[in-house]
Amino acid sequence: MSNDFIFADEQDSQEVVDRTAKEGWKVLIVDDEREVHAVTRLALMGIEFEGRGLQFISAFSRQEAEQLLTEHDDIAIVLLDVVMETDDAGLQVAKFIRDTIGNRRSRIVLRTGQPGQAPERHVVMHYDINDYKAKTELTAQKLFTCVMSALRSYRDIMRVTEQFEQVDQELSFYQTWLHEHHPSVAQQLADAYQRITDTNKN
Repeated sequence: MSNDFIFADEQDSQEVVDRTAKEGWKVLIVDDEREVHAVTRLALMGIEFEGRGLQFISAFSRQEAEQLLTEHDDIAIVLLDVVMETDDAGLQVAKFIRDTIGNRRSRIVLRTGQPGQAPERHVVMHYDINDYKAKTELTAQKLFTCVMSALRSYRDIMRVTEQFEQVDQELSFYQTWLHEHHPSVAQQLADAYQRITDTNKN
C-alpha cells in the first residue's frame, strides 16, 4: 500500500470512530483487513460536505456487509474490497446492493489489492459500480478526491429522488381531489392518458 497512507493502531482507530460518530454521510467500509479500515478512517477524518461530516460503518465480510446494507438504506458510499472470504466476495456484495435490495443510490467504489483477480474492464462492464481503484495507487489525496466526487453524485441522486417523490405526492393529491369533486373530469383525464399510453405502445 502507498506510503502516503499512515497506518493507525487499534486505539487510534477507536478515536477516529468517536470523532466521526455524529450523524453524517454514511460510508460503509467493507474489507477483511482491519488495517485498511483504520487507514481509511484516518485519511478521511475531518472531511465535511455541505455541513455534514462522515459516519463510518465497518464490515469485515460479505455477510456482515449485506446485513448492514439491509439495516441502513441511507448509505452514501460503499468502499468495497473484492477479495475477502472468497475471491469474488466484493463483487457479490455489489450484486446484492443493486439486484437483491434494489439500491441504485449508494455509490460503490471497488478497491482491490489484487487487480488480477478482478480485471477492471471486466468488472466495470459486468457490475454496476461507480469507481474502481487499485489499493496500491489509492493515496490519501486520491481517496479524498474519490470520496468527494461520490458524495456529490449521491447528493444529486437524492435531490432528484426527493423532487420526484414531491411531484408524485402532489399528483396524488390532485387526482384524489378531482375524483371527489369532479369525477367526470377525472375520468376524461384517465381516458386521455390511456389513449396516449396505447398510442406509444403501437
